[in-house]
Amino acid sequence: MRRGDITLRYATDGFHTWSPDEVKQFEAHFAIGTKARLALALMLYTGARRSDVVTLGRQHMRDGVIRFVPQKTKRKKMHAIEIPVAPELAKIIAATPTGDMTFLMTEWGKPFTANGFGNWFRDRCNDAGLPQCSAHGLRKAGATIAAERGATDRQLMAMFGWESSRQATTYTAAADRKRLAADAARLVAGEQNVEMDCPTKVSHRKEA
Repeated sequence: MRRGDITLRYATDGFHTWSPDEVKQFEAHFAIGTKARLALALMLYTGARRSDVVTLGRQHMRDGVIRFVPQKTKRKKMHAIEIPVAPELAKIIAATPTGDMTFLMTEWGKPFTANGFGNWFRDRCNDAGLPQCSAHGLRKAGATIAAERGATDRQLMAMFGWESSRQATTYTAAADRKRLAADAARLVAGEQNVEMDCPTKVSHRKEA
């Protein structure tokens, strides 16, 4: 936005990060067995980008692990990401019609392109009453949830394919701040309770 010769910039966190309630809302709208529910589960439980989720298929699963090399770092010959298949994800895959080489297929029976999938998934978010949500934001939600449940920088790097700890630290630092704030709030509440109890105790001593 411009006013005269001045460019106004606003701070932004990029794509909206899904909240746990938004994930539940999407799941309530799309039952297990639907393509939309499978897409959500694949991204949430593997941390895959949309460019990777459209390539995933049964050939990537072995001995309870999904193994793939992220498209973004493929030319750099990075190590493959190996993610244990969560029981919930295994259940959803088993209950959903899939393609032969990719789990997710278009209505014409062909694999999605990354952009095509992004647009299709955004439409499904709209269907679920979540116009603010997107495929990218779901990846951020997975990192947030993992960090808040105690994942370390290195664990996040391994799951999300980050080469440095810079991105991982964004999530672990935010999770630490949230835990510290909660601890501080409990301490404040505890101090208030002590102060409120003291006059009562003094009064009883005087009456005795």
